[in-house]
Amino acid sequence: MYNLDLSFINNSELDSVVPNLNSTYNNLFKNKILNDIKKLQSADASCGGCSPDFSNGTEIDKRKIVEANSKGLVGKHFCYTNGNDVELNNNDLILIRLPEGTEVAIITETEEVVRYKRQRLGLFGEDIPKVLRKLNEEDLRHYQANIDDGKSAKEFFMESITKHKLEMKLVDIHYQFDRKKLYFYYTADGRVDFRQLVKELATEFKTRIELRQIGVRDEAKMIGGVGSCGREYCCTSFVSSFKKVTTQIANEQNLTSFLTKHCGPCGKLKCCLSFEVD
Repeated sequence: MYNLDLSFINNSELDSVVPNLNSTYNNLFKNKILNDIKKLQSADASCGGCSPDFSNGTEIDKRKIVEANSKGLVGKHFCYTNGNDVELNNNDLILIRLPEGTEVAIITETEEVVRYKRQRLGLFGEDIPKVLRKLNEEDLRHYQANIDDGKSAKEFFMESITKHKLEMKLVDIHYQFDRKKLYFYYTADGRVDFRQLVKELATEFKTRIELRQIGVRDEAKMIGGVGSCGREYCCTSFVSSFKKVTTQIANEQNLTSFLTKHCGPCGKLKCCLSFEVD
């Protein structure tokens, strides 16, 4: 409710006055939300007679934790760092350590936002990936080389599925940073017998191969885009886990007459239909 829609104003009217307009206003209202939460926690403000519990009875995790997004993890995850002298900010590229190896991730949230999220989710002291460091120049070159090699891997994959006549659609390819594993994300109508395909891929790329079948909503989330409302897809920008959106939800909002109009690019009912059900 703190999001300010300025899409009705031409960018040329404001760009010269307010650089990075959208991020500036989003950060402004995010800070307002945090200030309101602090007041409620310290009893400096009331909420219509209610006394909201933001801690959810969960202890505060003393570790320095950030929220980051990585292709290898497929979604947003919490990561911790022991380097208190290293300043981590939103959109920083970091290297994280997983049980399977190391991955590159981009920071999406830090500090108080992360702390409040974890408290509300009741998370404390669990095993999470560790931040090794920010990406340096050598890491960036290595990361770019992985992306370039992924493009050539895509061509080989497409030729292989055509040869084996497999009914699958390739969505994305991702090399793990240390190249111990190569991910292929695909969609298919049913189960696919790709045992022979995996053998060919392992022989060609000399690394562990993992084929992950994802849903059409996950596909839209990974590819991204702009919805009919003119904004970035909700699943790409802020929805971290998908809720089930049924025709009953559309019926409660009198939207069943034109269901096709209320379907997203994934072909499913739009996630935003569930935002105001209550």
